[in-house]
Amino acid sequence: MTYQFRFQKVMDIKEDEKEKSLAEYNQSVNDFENVAQKLYDSLKQKEVLEENTLSRLNQGMQVQEIRHYQQFVNNLEKTISHYQKLVVMTRSRMNEKQVKLMKHNIEVKKYEKLKEKQQEDYQIGIKYIENKYMDDLSIQTYMYRGN
Repeated sequence: MTYQFRFQKVMDIKEDEKEKSLAEYNQSVNDFENVAQKLYDSLKQKEVLEENTLSRLNQGMQVQEIRHYQQFVNNLEKTISHYQKLVVMTRSRMNEKQVKLMKHNIEVKKYEKLKEKQQEDYQIGIKYIENKYMDDLSIQTYMYRGN
């Protein structure tokens, strides 16, 4: 006679939910990393552009080139602003997915603990039945030999 956990189907469903939640969390982490990398690249590009512009200004630049660089910097700042907003949104989404994952993980742990407890109780019950059977058997043997 083997032990059968009575909530096994529920536990399986909870484990599936946990796995899906983990996949969603990992995807949100990847999304966040991609957006953060794009923000970093844009900031780095702006920094390099400003350094080049300063060195060119020291050497002397035409007014048309200054306007061109200024327009490029303005567009780059709009891009940076856009990526900053995206970073905030993706970080928020990532944190939500993390909280969801933690909740599912806690639920699965509860069912695992319940399963362990019920399995221990089952083993104790089996031992009790075996001991009772052995006692009955020894009493019958004693009675058979004693008569």
